[in-house]
Amino acid sequence: MMEQFEKVEKLRERANVTYEEAKAALEQCNWDILDAMVFLEKEGKAKGPKKESYTTDFNKHDEYWDVKEKIEYQNRRASEGVGCKMGRLFRKICKFGKENFLEVTRHGEEILKVPVWLFAVALLFGWHLIFLIMVISLFFDCHYSFVGKEDLEKVNEVMGKANDIADKVKDEYNKL
Repeated sequence: MMEQFEKVEKLRERANVTYEEAKAALEQCNWDILDAMVFLEKEGKAKGPKKESYTTDFNKHDEYWDVKEKIEYQNRRASEGVGCKMGRLFRKICKFGKENFLEVTRHGEEILKVPVWLFAVALLFGWHLIFLIMVISLFFDCHYSFVGKEDLEKVNEVMGKANDIADKVKDEYNKL
């Protein structure tokens, strides 16, 4: 019994799923962790590893700069005024807000997906209500995550911990 719990715990951490989803996947796969991970990936509940590639071809990568060009670029950036820097920061924030989304799911089904900028505006004007709705919905098996072009793993880990806490509170309440 303890061995099963350890497998559920390990799969839950690696796949970033709930205990219930991890247990169901393990039961489906005869308690084989690797098969359960593949099963969760196919179900879309777990993300596979990021793809990496390596090349020695200089022309294929924009991040490689000619030294002279890099120095000129740094000098231009250093001589910019505060307005230009603020404008660049604003454009970066706008791009982040458009390309990333807050996703609300329940039992694996997407309920709501809003751009981060819209979520930020809603928080700005009604953070009391938004916070209350989010906390209450956690007790109704809603899960929150951020998806998009940016690497949002750390934020999603925090969201997963909030889900775990809500699950523990529900379990304690049901024991009463």
